[in-house]
Amino acid sequence: MLLWLHNNDPFPSVESALDSGSGASGLLAASATLDVQRLLAAYRQGIFPWYSDGQPVLWWSPDPRMVLVPAEFKISTSFKKTLKRVLREPAWEIRVDTCFIDIITACAHVTRQAQNGTWITADVLAAYSALHQQGFAHSVETWYENKCVGGLYGMSVGMMFFGESMFALRPDASKIALAALVSHLKRHNVNMLDCQQNTPHLASLGGREIPRHLFMAHLSQAVVAPPIPWQFDKTALLDVIT
Repeated sequence: MLLWLHNNDPFPSVESALDSGSGASGLLAASATLDVQRLLAAYRQGIFPWYSDGQPVLWWSPDPRMVLVPAEFKISTSFKKTLKRVLREPAWEIRVDTCFIDIITACAHVTRQAQNGTWITADVLAAYSALHQQGFAHSVETWYENKCVGGLYGMSVGMMFFGESMFALRPDASKIALAALVSHLKRHNVNMLDCQQNTPHLASLGGREIPRHLFMAHLSQAVVAPPIPWQFDKTALLDVIT
């Protein structure tokens, strides 16, 4: 039976999450509401919310876990040419945290294969916006001719980054933002970006699955480290193309 969390209940051990034979592998618990403090506690324990409107808040900790190690980030020959053009042409910019609400809202409206609706509900948007104000949630934005054409957002806790969602209005715009983020994380010795669940797109960029116990061992050390700075621009891309 799935554990129901009341207001002050702690999360159970991630080892109690449902297994692959359950039909909901990684599902750990449910709750009625999504508040900022519980959300922050979840990330520090390797747990994240994923649910749709009309459902209770569902909390997950899958095994294995999809991660991207910055040193393993893959760039194709054609994408490297794109990044060089971004660096060369003044019309392209990378901005950080200049339009967080717009980024998460755009991510909520992306049509994704085999997914009806969005998990970025009004409650999710409100909670992550509050975490952005507190310095935990960040957006990395790709701008072209002074217009935001793509980007991503996620959570930064200590020396751990948890990727949440991305969108693109121009080809490769979200990948450009991801490349800049990966380079920034690498510069500051952040050795793991949490991708949560496996997708072919992430795998093509170097993402891979690791056992949950290895993810948790890394997480326990990373989230108690001092936070990294969150100011960078497109020159960060130099690190991933050289």
